Amino acid sequence: MGDRIPEQRPEQDAPFLTVAEVAERMRVSRMTVYRLVHSGELPAVRFGRSFRVPPESVETLIESARFTGG
Repeated sequence: MGDRIPEQRPEQDAPFLTVAEVAERMRVSRMTVYRLVHSGELPAVRFGRSFRVPPESVETLIESARFTGG
Protein backbone atom coordinates (compact mmCIF):
# COMPACT_ATOMS: atom_id res chain seq x y z
CA MET A 1 0.00 0.00 0.00
CA GLY A 2 3.02 2.29 0.10
CA ASP A 3 2.99 2.52 -3.73
CA ARG A 4 0.61 5.45 -3.96
CA ILE A 5 0.89 7.68 -6.99
CA PRO A 6 1.33 11.33 -5.99
CA GLU A 7 -1.57 13.58 -6.89
CA GLN A 8 -1.15 16.02 -9.75
CA ARG A 9 -0.89 19.61 -8.59
CA PRO A 10 -3.11 22.26 -10.14
CA GLU A 11 -1.56 24.30 -12.95
CA GLN A 12 -1.26 27.40 -10.74
CA ASP A 13 0.88 25.55 -8.18
CA ALA A 14 3.25 24.01 -10.71
CA PRO A 15 6.67 25.70 -10.71
CA PHE A 16 6.87 25.37 -14.51
CA LEU A 17 4.53 24.58 -17.38
CA THR A 18 5.33 22.49 -20.44
CA VAL A 19 5.08 23.95 -23.93
CA ALA A 20 1.91 21.90 -24.48
CA GLU A 21 0.34 23.28 -21.28
CA VAL A 22 1.21 26.84 -22.31
CA ALA A 23 -0.24 26.28 -25.78
CA GLU A 24 -3.47 24.97 -24.28
CA ARG A 25 -3.70 27.87 -21.81
CA MET A 26 -3.09 30.45 -24.55
CA ARG A 27 -5.16 28.56 -27.15
CA VAL A 28 -2.35 28.62 -29.69
CA SER A 29 -0.22 25.93 -31.31
CA ARG A 30 2.90 24.54 -29.69
CA MET A 31 4.91 26.04 -32.58
CA THR A 32 3.63 29.50 -31.61
CA VAL A 33 4.84 28.92 -28.04
CA TYR A 34 8.26 27.84 -29.33
CA ARG A 35 8.42 31.02 -31.46
CA LEU A 36 7.57 33.16 -28.42
CA VAL A 37 10.25 31.40 -26.37
CA HIS A 38 12.93 31.72 -29.06
CA SER A 39 12.12 35.38 -29.69
CA GLY A 40 12.41 36.16 -25.97
CA GLU A 41 8.80 37.32 -25.64
CA LEU A 42 8.05 34.39 -23.33
CA PRO A 43 10.74 33.64 -20.73
CA ALA A 44 11.51 29.94 -20.38
CA VAL A 45 14.04 27.60 -18.84
CA ARG A 46 15.61 24.78 -20.79
CA PHE A 47 15.57 21.34 -19.15
CA GLY A 48 17.55 18.98 -21.34
CA ARG A 49 15.93 19.16 -24.76
CA SER A 50 12.66 20.68 -23.58
CA PHE A 51 11.52 24.06 -22.33
CA ARG A 52 9.57 24.89 -19.19
CA VAL A 53 7.76 28.17 -18.69
CA PRO A 54 6.95 29.86 -15.37
CA PRO A 55 3.16 30.28 -15.06
CA GLU A 56 3.62 33.96 -14.16
CA SER A 57 5.29 34.57 -17.53
CA VAL A 58 2.27 33.17 -19.36
CA GLU A 59 -0.14 35.33 -17.37
CA THR A 60 2.02 38.42 -17.96
CA LEU A 61 2.09 37.79 -21.72
CA ILE A 62 -1.68 37.25 -21.82
CA GLU A 63 -2.32 40.43 -19.85
CA SER A 64 0.01 42.50 -22.06
CA ALA A 65 -1.79 41.18 -25.15
CA ARG A 66 -5.15 42.23 -23.67
CA PHE A 67 -3.97 45.79 -23.09
CA THR A 68 -2.35 46.19 -26.50
CA GLY A 69 -5.25 44.68 -28.38
CA GLY A 70 -3.10 41.74 -29.56
